[in-house]
Amino acid sequence: MGGGNAGGSAHVRSLAGGLVARGVGVTVCAPAPLELEYDFPGTGARFVPVPRRGDPATVGSLRAVCAEADVVHAHGLDAAVRTALAISGRRLPLVVTLHTRPRAVGARGRVTRMLERRAARAATVVLGTSSELVDRARSRGARDARLAPVAVPPPRPDRPESKVRAELGAVDRPLLTAVGRLERGRGHGTLLDASHRWLGLDPVPLVAVAGEGRERARLQRRIDGEGLPVRLLGRRDDIGELLAVSDLALLPSSWEARSVLAQEALRLGVPLVATRVGGTPELVGAAAEFVPYGDAVALAAAVSRLLADPDRRRRLSAAGPAQAATWPTEDETVAQILSVYDELTRPSRPFTA
Repeated sequence: MGGGNAGGSAHVRSLAGGLVARGVGVTVCAPAPLELEYDFPGTGARFVPVPRRGDPATVGSLRAVCAEADVVHAHGLDAAVRTALAISGRRLPLVVTLHTRPRAVGARGRVTRMLERRAARAATVVLGTSSELVDRARSRGARDARLAPVAVPPPRPDRPESKVRAELGAVDRPLLTAVGRLERGRGHGTLLDASHRWLGLDPVPLVAVAGEGRERARLQRRIDGEGLPVRLLGRRDDIGELLAVSDLALLPSSWEARSVLAQEALRLGVPLVATRVGGTPELVGAAAEFVPYGDAVALAAAVSRLLADPDRRRRLSAAGPAQAATWPTEDETVAQILSVYDELTRPSRPFTA
């Protein structure tokens, strides 16, 4: 795994533990910081640190680790391409799970599409976490592409609501929470634009944004310069607690497959306002308010309506857990992956008439 996707990393952690519990020998290859960040030793899996993307030593490291493997499973495009190079020339099943859609613009986009084709054609089976990703893999030449919606562990808030809200300064005002890397395409600029309109509400809601990224300094300059009711919280390890005390969860991004934020919000019964993009409608169904991507006016209006309509918020709060109950459990996700591994490693039987 490359480690660039929080939902993918959480899935790999869950998958490793479930497979080990079923008697499978699992080795997780990932950048060193992820070992403790996701507690891979706690799963019972062996952890092998591999260099991050761009380091030529990565392929050699993977080749050595995969020497005695029965199946190799790569998570994400970067991991898939490097793994395909590492096992080139060997008759070794390669499973690739696509958790997100790579950004493909201009010359960089042409390179990305080339890498997608290479990964899709090298894979024995491609698993897409949304229907759109499955279709994309097939269009890139995948021989066998299947839908595999992943499950992540449900959040388990530990601290009392009053303490968390007091720390954020949102005891007597609505709390709106967004989570995601501070990068272009995540919709944070639109969120700041919308927050201008919330300055006219009484009380003015606080927007809390959890996450780090290259855009942090630029966003903070806007917040300070325009006096916006937004706090950039940085990286947090208590997202479940943050969401549990929130009045609304916001997902303004340009594309998602199976957003961890959306899953956690619905499980906790927190009303969600999301952009109608990617796999989000497929994931949340009618248990959210949808707005177009990049439309700050629509986002501001949807949030204002919900804050003024407690009955609608209660209906969404009830719809969230009901929708979440339709998603695969962690056990079902592990069972699906294990069935793919069994299929690929089962000795072929001779045909008899």
